[in-house]
Amino acid sequence: MSEHDHPHSGPPDHPSARPVAPASPMPSPQDRPFVEDAGSQALSAALRSSFTIVKVIMVLLIFLFFASGVFTVGPQERAVILRFGKARGAGAEQLLGPGLHWAWPYPIDAVEKIPIGQIQTVRSTAGWYAVSPEMEAAGEQPEALPSLNPAREGYTLTADGNIIHVRASLRYRITDPLSYTFSFVAASNVVQNALDNALFYASARFKVDRILRDDVAAFKETIRARVSQLIVSQNLGIVLDPADVEAVAPVYVRPAFNEVLAAEQDKNKSVNAARGYENALLSRAQGEANAIINQGQADRSSLVKAAAAEARYLNDRVPEYRRDPHSFQQRLLTETWMRILTNATDKFIMLERGNGGQSELRLLLSREPQKAGQTNQP
Repeated sequence: MSEHDHPHSGPPDHPSARPVAPASPMPSPQDRPFVEDAGSQALSAALRSSFTIVKVIMVLLIFLFFASGVFTVGPQERAVILRFGKARGAGAEQLLGPGLHWAWPYPIDAVEKIPIGQIQTVRSTAGWYAVSPEMEAAGEQPEALPSLNPAREGYTLTADGNIIHVRASLRYRITDPLSYTFSFVAASNVVQNALDNALFYASARFKVDRILRDDVAAFKETIRARVSQLIVSQNLGIVLDPADVEAVAPVYVRPAFNEVLAAEQDKNKSVNAARGYENALLSRAQGEANAIINQGQADRSSLVKAAAAEARYLNDRVPEYRRDPHSFQQRLLTETWMRILTNATDKFIMLERGNGGQSELRLLLSREPQKAGQTNQP
């Protein structure tokens, strides 16, 4: 049987055997207006949604724009609003106190905050030797070189031509924020330069011994006074607190300075010991002198009193003397001898008779020995 006799005996997937889908019918001229109206409506709805989103985004951006101008001033701060680079307001009105404030966002306004009451610190190392922060934290000293290298080490000259290293830390508080902020590009750098100037100024007016040992307090005060003078002349608008000053000899000559310091301490120790001995000796001598003076004054007072008593005694005896001078003299002589011979056991006093006759003394030579516990009776 031929292929023509069996038209359906070929492969089922042969292209000639697949069914053909009917073609989509083209819209008729009457249906085209309806199709175009549906597309326009969809496009209009999409555009309206887009415009709504854009409006919301614009409102949010405007809100964020204005909200970005809100700022806070701390309790120890003041703020100044710069509008196109110029401070807004005049005088004290330029300063905004602590609290919440608003300004136009950048680039219209710019807010400059100024610390008030806070301690500001500047540190000068213009006259200090070269040392790394790690070495300084560890307390290590740089290697001692044969001489000073001015290219890498700072130093100052003293009044007697010596070289020392000096550094200082200065603390200050802002009292005039407008002058401090707007009169200088960087006021802290001006304070730093004033401190550097003061270090060289004070070093040139003190000898090395006074700076390192004898008059350290005066050296520090000279530095502070010099900084104060420069601050007032430049109208910085700050007030100073006490400064910390450190001065040392160069590393390569420090052993010699240490030897001088040790010798100075030994000298002071010897001088203090000698002064202590001197004070003790003077105190002892003064005590002995006071004792002698007091004893002399006591003896003088006793002698004066005794003489006064004798004078009164004699004055009281004048009438007796006038009545019988000879008897009075004999009695005085007897009293005197009795005082002189106070410690004598036996006393024999021969007095002259009033008529000029001889006195007679009779002694009992064979008297009985005195018994123990028995005293002589007059």
